[in-house]
Amino acid sequence: MALALFDLDNTLLSDDSDYLWGQFLVEKNLVDRDHYDSENKRFLELYKQGKLDIYEFAEFAFKPLVDNEMERLQQLHKEFMQQKILPIITEKSRDLVAEHKVAGDTLVVITATNAFVTGPIVKEFGIEHLIATEPEMVDGHYTGKIAGTPCFQDGKVTRLKQWILENEVAFENCVFYSDSNNDLPLLELVKNPVAVDPDDKLKAIATEKNWPIISLR
Repeated sequence: MALALFDLDNTLLSDDSDYLWGQFLVEKNLVDRDHYDSENKRFLELYKQGKLDIYEFAEFAFKPLVDNEMERLQQLHKEFMQQKILPIITEKSRDLVAEHKVAGDTLVVITATNAFVTGPIVKEFGIEHLIATEPEMVDGHYTGKIAGTPCFQDGKVTRLKQWILENEVAFENCVFYSDSNNDLPLLELVKNPVAVDPDDKLKAIATEKNWPIISLR
């Protein structure tokens, strides 16, 4: 038994759920089409480059959560799952998750994408635990702010350490699957880092450090 950590976007999923949620909102005409589409693409490129300001992005990404009632958001997310998410879950991803379940491992998705977007996706995989960037809520409504430490770059390490303490889970044989150079702080911390369809920077580092490189596509 071990702790199995999975990044979500472009790792278990073959695309980026955060970006796709933004595009879904554009297609539904729930946001300013041209501005939102342009900003969504800009933030995605900054993320890929490892230069994203997570607080600036959250201010942008959380606004639709603030502007819509929870019931409406939940209905939209059901449509989003059907239209955008289920088509980008590969059999290889489902098989990897199943392999760890059979082994009796503790499975956790740890992602920078906010918990509203990612919660139902993680349930679709049948994974019990989620560590994500948490949108702040007050009286059942989103405020547009991040609650606590964002689960991004070094913040993933901080959030994981908090979670391990709270859940009394052994960390020694931890494996972490990720595609992104943004996850290097956590990849370098765990005993068993695995690069999954990695970006160019992570691929170079994984090759240099002799980390396993796999594809779930």
